[in-house]
Amino acid sequence: MNTQDKWLQLNNAHLAATIKWLVLRLQQLAQAEKDHENDTANIEAIEHARQEIAELENQTPPPALILLSEALGLSPFDQQVLSLCASMEFNSNIGSLCAQAQGNQNKAYPSFALAFALFDDPDWSALSPQSPLRYWRLLDINQLPAQPLTGASLNADERVVNYLKGINYIDERLSPFVDSLPLYSPFNQTTHEALAASQQKNVDTIIAHIQQKNNIQNIPVIELLGHDCDSKHLIAVHVSTALNLHLQTINLDTLPKQVSEFENFTRLWRRECLLMPLALYIEVDGSNDSEKNLLKRFLKHNRDLVFLDLIESKTSFSSNRLAIEIGKPSPEEQQLLWQSKLRRDSHDKDNNQPQRLSEQFSFSQNEISRLASTYQHNSEQETTSADNKLWLACRISARSGMEQLAQRIDAKASWGQLVLPSEQKTLIRQIVHQVAQRNRVYEDWGFRLQMNRGLGINALFSGDSGTGKTMAAEVIANELELDLFRIDLSSVVSKYIGETEKNLRKLFDTAEESGAILFFDEADALFGKRSEVKDSHDRYANIEINYLLQRMESYRGLAILATNMKTSLDKAFVRRLRFIVDFPFPGIQERAEIWNKVFPPETPIDKHFDSERLAKLNLTGGNIHNVALNAAFLAAENNHPITMPIILTAAHNEYKKLERPAKNTDFAWQGELEDFVL
Repeated sequence: MNTQDKWLQLNNAHLAATIKWLVLRLQQLAQAEKDHENDTANIEAIEHARQEIAELENQTPPPALILLSEALGLSPFDQQVLSLCASMEFNSNIGSLCAQAQGNQNKAYPSFALAFALFDDPDWSALSPQSPLRYWRLLDINQLPAQPLTGASLNADERVVNYLKGINYIDERLSPFVDSLPLYSPFNQTTHEALAASQQKNVDTIIAHIQQKNNIQNIPVIELLGHDCDSKHLIAVHVSTALNLHLQTINLDTLPKQVSEFENFTRLWRRECLLMPLALYIEVDGSNDSEKNLLKRFLKHNRDLVFLDLIESKTSFSSNRLAIEIGKPSPEEQQLLWQSKLRRDSHDKDNNQPQRLSEQFSFSQNEISRLASTYQHNSEQETTSADNKLWLACRISARSGMEQLAQRIDAKASWGQLVLPSEQKTLIRQIVHQVAQRNRVYEDWGFRLQMNRGLGINALFSGDSGTGKTMAAEVIANELELDLFRIDLSSVVSKYIGETEKNLRKLFDTAEESGAILFFDEADALFGKRSEVKDSHDRYANIEINYLLQRMESYRGLAILATNMKTSLDKAFVRRLRFIVDFPFPGIQERAEIWNKVFPPETPIDKHFDSERLAKLNLTGGNIHNVALNAAFLAAENNHPITMPIILTAAHNEYKKLERPAKNTDFAWQGELEDFVL
């Protein structure tokens, strides 16, 4: 028999002895006028039952009633009243005995009046709203109109009855508000799994700070700061487990707003913390001012461990607090986690995969466990390598936050489709190589130790619309197997002071975790020249640009800016760019190459297609793509292959759209004007 079974056996014996003692006391009160001989025998039985109870209560650990009394501060009289009320649930004869003891068959229930008559040393203070019985909601008092409190029927709270029986669970009245934060997950063996060193240090700091406060009244509110909720959850779970606490979580906006409901929630939560015990994890961000004021009221009366999930500590919710910044494991720690989870053999041809993953993505420990477990499962189930699927799974998992802030571009372009002079292509290849080799140069070769800025890789693509800036960004994304996100300036720039900076901070913080490539189209709207300060708006606009310059330099991923107004950019900003790639207007030779590649292989094209002839049209690559697509629709509409007259017709329409002057003869095919019209 294990320890828990032994305790349950002890507790059941204590309940049985207590009920036996109560039955004898009730019978004694009901038969107060019987003969002395029977009364003497009853007194002896009562004393024997009392001694049996005392014996059981001296065991270690003691029965549930004693544990509850010590936790909630019950007096001996309080214990007896609670036992009487709870015994109604354990013995069906108690009700009738109560009626007999009170001399009224309609009073088949416990009451304070009965308790005063039944037990020795009654305590009138038990009636007070501040007494443990009433303050902790241990009893339900059913008082009728005009009925004295002492005569009201009493019932033991259901949660308390079950606790006395040895069943300990969170009060179901708290269930609509709180949820258990699981100690186990499908992909994480236990909370005792070793944490990354940096996060274990945070756990040790929190525990040491709590243990320094010898008085339970001084337990600080733990403010967990940062964007990574998963790591904050993990650290809170580890701290709670180390302190033998069951961690519950609640979103601040679910706290009851009515005064009576809020008071009841606070009282019940405090009671549960003393009976379980518990710790609470509160998600604060996104809450309004009234909800935050409610939180301050809750914390003012709380005496138990509370974690606050905050992005940053702007509001002081408690004077007794410990604020600690929580981030994901460092890249080096993530590499070790990947190595331990993937179980790579030293002779594995791709044993550098953990390094590649940690260089590119930033995951929490639980995320790495989940992704690695999926990879291991796929590797066992499939004969083909699952490595590419793991990389793709990491991309999909990492992009979720970015998809709420920017538009993901489905990168399809390849090197073969990119038509640029050799100088520009060389620069673009250098960008790819620097992103791929940045960890070797920064970490292995020691550059990070000597540099405190300029470690971000950024590039400016300048040139007219349609010259291939977006396509080049797609080529880079495809080559590096990374996601490409176009930044929507309308969602970043705000007319309200300080909001643009806030949006940029959120954007870069999320992007750094996703490993994505950022593509700022029409960047001159955001990265323009700093203006002379004439009012507060100018000053804040310059602060935003300065902040942006700093974040661009420290951003660990690749950021690409595209503009057709290079001269509008701030010179200090241009100076700090790693690469500047000018996309020239394509010449005849480049335009001919673009025409040869613009139609997919499946497209039906007439044999007289002449790319040299089409190259004479003064169009950019983007314009050529528009012409090709419109020509394809014109041909499909007429159920006809794409011919030169159709292409020239589409080109003529493109010229009109661009309001570019041209002669009809420029679009004639073999000198016959009528041939170019459908």
